[in-house]
Amino acid sequence: MKLDGNIELVTNLGYPLYVLTILGTWKVLGAIALVVPGFPRLKEWVHAGIFFLMTGAALSHSFANDYGDYGFSIILPLSYAALNFASLALRPKIRKL
Repeated sequence: MKLDGNIELVTNLGYPLYVLTILGTWKVLGAIALVVPGFPRLKEWVHAGIFFLMTGAALSHSFANDYGDYGFSIILPLSYAALNFASLALRPKIRKL
Protein backbone atom coordinates (compact mmCIF):
# COMPACT_ATOMS: atom_id res chain seq x y z
CA MET A 1 0.00 0.00 0.00
CA LYS A 2 1.56 3.21 -1.12
CA LEU A 3 0.30 5.46 1.65
CA ASP A 4 2.32 8.46 2.82
CA GLY A 5 3.56 6.79 5.99
CA ASN A 6 4.63 3.64 4.18
CA ILE A 7 6.42 5.58 1.45
CA GLU A 8 8.37 7.55 4.05
CA LEU A 9 9.17 4.39 6.02
CA VAL A 10 10.45 2.44 3.00
CA THR A 11 12.47 5.43 1.79
CA ASN A 12 14.06 5.90 5.22
CA LEU A 13 15.07 2.25 5.30
CA GLY A 14 16.69 2.62 1.87
CA TYR A 15 14.39 0.36 -0.14
CA PRO A 16 12.94 1.26 -3.55
CA LEU A 17 9.21 2.02 -3.69
CA TYR A 18 8.37 -0.99 -5.85
CA VAL A 19 9.03 -3.15 -2.77
CA LEU A 20 5.68 -1.94 -1.42
CA THR A 21 3.87 -3.37 -4.44
CA ILE A 22 5.68 -6.69 -4.24
CA LEU A 23 5.16 -7.15 -0.50
CA GLY A 24 1.57 -5.95 -0.66
CA THR A 25 0.72 -8.46 -3.38
CA TRP A 26 2.32 -11.33 -1.47
CA LYS A 27 0.53 -10.31 1.75
CA VAL A 28 -2.89 -10.31 0.05
CA LEU A 29 -2.22 -13.69 -1.58
CA GLY A 30 -0.98 -15.09 1.74
CA ALA A 31 -4.08 -13.86 3.58
CA ILE A 32 -6.30 -15.51 0.96
CA ALA A 33 -4.34 -18.76 1.30
CA LEU A 34 -4.79 -18.74 5.08
CA VAL A 35 -8.56 -18.20 4.83
CA VAL A 36 -9.31 -20.77 2.10
CA PRO A 37 -10.00 -24.21 3.59
CA GLY A 38 -7.58 -27.02 2.86
CA PHE A 39 -4.09 -26.69 1.38
CA PRO A 40 -2.13 -27.42 4.60
CA ARG A 41 1.28 -27.31 2.88
CA LEU A 42 0.50 -23.91 1.34
CA LYS A 43 -0.54 -22.59 4.78
CA GLU A 44 2.81 -23.71 6.22
CA TRP A 45 4.57 -21.76 3.48
CA VAL A 46 2.45 -18.71 4.24
CA HIS A 47 3.39 -18.93 7.91
CA ALA A 48 7.06 -19.19 6.94
CA GLY A 49 6.69 -16.14 4.70
CA ILE A 50 5.07 -14.13 7.50
CA PHE A 51 7.88 -15.12 9.86
CA PHE A 52 10.56 -14.08 7.37
CA LEU A 53 8.72 -10.84 6.57
CA MET A 54 8.41 -9.81 10.22
CA THR A 55 11.93 -10.78 11.27
CA GLY A 56 13.25 -9.07 8.13
CA ALA A 57 11.34 -5.91 9.07
CA ALA A 58 12.86 -5.94 12.55
CA LEU A 59 16.35 -6.45 11.13
CA SER A 60 15.85 -3.71 8.52
CA HIS A 61 14.90 -1.25 11.24
CA SER A 62 17.81 -2.26 13.43
CA PHE A 63 20.36 -2.02 10.58
CA ALA A 64 18.99 1.42 9.67
CA ASN A 65 19.19 2.54 13.33
CA ASP A 66 15.45 3.21 13.23
CA TYR A 67 14.35 1.80 16.57
CA GLY A 68 11.34 4.07 17.03
CA ASP A 69 10.01 5.11 20.42
CA TYR A 70 11.13 2.57 23.04
CA GLY A 71 12.23 0.14 20.33
CA PHE A 72 8.69 -0.06 18.94
CA SER A 73 9.87 -0.54 15.35
CA ILE A 74 11.69 -3.71 16.37
CA ILE A 75 9.44 -5.06 19.12
CA LEU A 76 6.22 -4.89 17.08
CA PRO A 77 7.35 -7.01 14.10
CA LEU A 78 9.01 -9.52 16.44
CA SER A 79 5.74 -9.75 18.38
CA TYR A 80 3.89 -10.45 15.13
CA ALA A 81 6.46 -13.13 14.29
CA ALA A 82 5.92 -14.75 17.70
CA LEU A 83 2.13 -14.67 17.27
CA ASN A 84 2.52 -16.22 13.84
CA PHE A 85 4.72 -18.98 15.25
CA ALA A 86 2.24 -19.61 18.09
CA SER A 87 -0.62 -19.79 15.60
CA LEU A 88 1.24 -22.39 13.58
CA ALA A 89 2.31 -24.42 16.61
CA LEU A 90 -1.09 -24.41 18.34
CA ARG A 91 -3.25 -25.34 15.37
CA PRO A 92 -5.44 -28.44 15.76
CA LYS A 93 -3.94 -31.82 14.83
CA ILE A 94 -6.49 -32.22 12.06
CA ARG A 95 -4.89 -29.27 10.24
CA LYS A 96 -1.32 -30.54 10.55
CA LEU A 97 0.45 -32.53 7.87
